Amino acid sequence: MPEKFVGYQCSICGRTFAPGQVTYTCPHDGGNLDVLLDYPAIQHSLAPEQIFASQEMSLWRYLPLLPVEDPEYPQIPIRSAGSTPVYTLPRLAQEIGLRELWLKDESRNPTASFKDRASAVVVTRARQIAASVVVTASTGNAGAALAGMAAAVGQPAVIFAPRSAPPAKVAQLLIYGAKVILVDGSYDDAFDLTIQASQEFGWYCRNTGYNPFTLEGKKTAGFEIWEWWTLGPGSLFQRSLNHKPLSIFVSVGDGNIISGIHKGFRDLERLGWLEQMPRLFGVQAEGSAAVANAFFNGGETIKPVTANTVADSISVDLPRDGVRAVRAARQTGGSYIIVSDQEIIQAIAAIGKYGIFIEPAGAAAYAGLLNAFRSGQINADDPVLVINTGSGLKDVRAAMSAVKEAVVISPTLAEVRKVLNL
Repeated sequence: MPEKFVGYQCSICGRTFAPGQVTYTCPHDGGNLDVLLDYPAIQHSLAPEQIFASQEMSLWRYLPLLPVEDPEYPQIPIRSAGSTPVYTLPRLAQEIGLRELWLKDESRNPTASFKDRASAVVVTRARQIAASVVVTASTGNAGAALAGMAAAVGQPAVIFAPRSAPPAKVAQLLIYGAKVILVDGSYDDAFDLTIQASQEFGWYCRNTGYNPFTLEGKKTAGFEIWEWWTLGPGSLFQRSLNHKPLSIFVSVGDGNIISGIHKGFRDLERLGWLEQMPRLFGVQAEGSAAVANAFFNGGETIKPVTANTVADSISVDLPRDGVRAVRAARQTGGSYIIVSDQEIIQAIAAIGKYGIFIEPAGAAAYAGLLNAFRSGQINADDPVLVINTGSGLKDVRAAMSAVKEAVVISPTLAEVRKVLNL
């Protein structure tokens, strides 16, 4: 065990556990566990400038803040997760009425989604505890990420996915060589079956909102946002906009991504490195809004829904990390936004006009920003970052519903003139 990894704390009852006492969730109430690091020791031995000077261009630049040992991987896909670009979108900002707008593009990860961050750390953990098999439930992205990261290091992986998962995502699972089992049911059915299988066969379970190391991988996006903001636009905005915090929009399904980003910021806050907490806005599809419902009800009780949305990545009946997802918005002065499938589809095309091909879940985050701006939750001079969680190539069927079909013509200039009204 790395000496910096000192244990876990239950997010519900607050009990703490030594690293070897538990593996997944709190044995007393089933609450999600937060990994605890030796923050005073890290603070004593490390300064932000050391991280900023790192030549490592992946999430592994934050290894001193992760609960795993240095995997010492060569330049293979698992070593390339993270360090995704942030694009400036001045024309889109002007179109909306914002002063500044940025988009962090997680589709640039090795398997083209945010989930590579969690899988890179979980697979590293699996290798360090000598797990025979890593298993997960997924609508596609988490499974593809696990399959890809596992393939990179030769780790056997089993993926349970709902039968309705987009074909492009299932193709990724198969190409990476994972054992793929399609479940004739929902994501939640696949999730429950995965837990049973891991207990029966002794497999290491990667499930989102179940394995605490998934959050540790996803928090690296928070670290990257902090580093980008600190070294770049943040200093300018702090001077010119009276210390307005960065507002971050991210789609929410199980709740683990927004919780992970929040965990990253909380780790930085405990180290004394975070000058100002960003506001986190969670965006859910109206057909899968269990976390948003709890937020608006003013509590933390997550009641299951019957999920039905075009955004398969965030289609979840019972979010497994809902409590921390509610807190992520509430504790940062953010909120939740609910968007329709129509708004999600329109957002795919809207962002595409600026050169970025986003999946429906990423489009949901942008649609949420539009709603927040119209309702006055975001003002014109608020600095805003939207997170695209994955590539539009993951779900071409949804993308095609956002645009008109291409015109078919005979190969003549006359036909070209007719189509283009020349």
